[in-house]
Amino acid sequence: MFELRYMIGNTPWDTGVSPPELIAYLEENPPGRALDLGCGTGTNAITIHSYGWDVIGVDSSHFAIRRALEKTICQAREVDFRRLDVSRLKGIRGPFDLILDIGCFHSLSLKARARYIQRLPQLIHPGGTYLLYTWLTDPEESGDLPPSEDDIEQAFSPLFPSITKELGTERERTSAWYWMHPKTT
Repeated sequence: MFELRYMIGNTPWDTGVSPPELIAYLEENPPGRALDLGCGTGTNAITIHSYGWDVIGVDSSHFAIRRALEKTICQAREVDFRRLDVSRLKGIRGPFDLILDIGCFHSLSLKARARYIQRLPQLIHPGGTYLLYTWLTDPEESGDLPPSEDDIEQAFSPLFPSITKELGTERERTSAWYWMHPKTT
C-alpha cells in the first residue's frame, strides 16, 4: 500500500517539515547516532543530520528511499538510507542515542509490532531516547490498528521505565508523542 501511495504521490503524512517536538529535542541534546524508523522521503533524517548527528534512515518503500537519496544529493548531506523492514532491521547495529519513529509503529501489524519492540533494546543506548509519534485508537473504536494508550504502555513500559507523553489530534484522530528512556544498567 505505501509503495503505491509513494509512487502516485498520495502521501499526506510527508509534509516535508520536521515537527517542533523533534527540533526541540535536537536543540536540547548533543549530537550522537540516530535511527529514523519509517523515514519516508528522509525529511527528519536530513534535519537530524543538519544538527551534527550520524543518521541511518530506514523505510520499506523503494520509492521513498529513492526520493530520500535524491534529497541528500541535492542538499549535500551524508545520511545512510536503507530499504529495510523496520520490524527486523537486518544489518542495523546499535547503540543509537536517538531512535525516532514518526507514524510508522501504528501502521504495523500486531506481529510486526512485537518484533519491532523486541529489537529496540538491542539498538538503543542506555542513556538514549526513543521518540515515538503515533495515532491512537479512540475508546469507541475497535480493531487492531492503531494501538491504544494502554497498548503502548503495556508494550513499552517493561523496556522503558521512563515514559512521557503528550496527547494531540491529527486529521481528526487522537495522536500522541512519547519520549521514552530505557533501563540503565
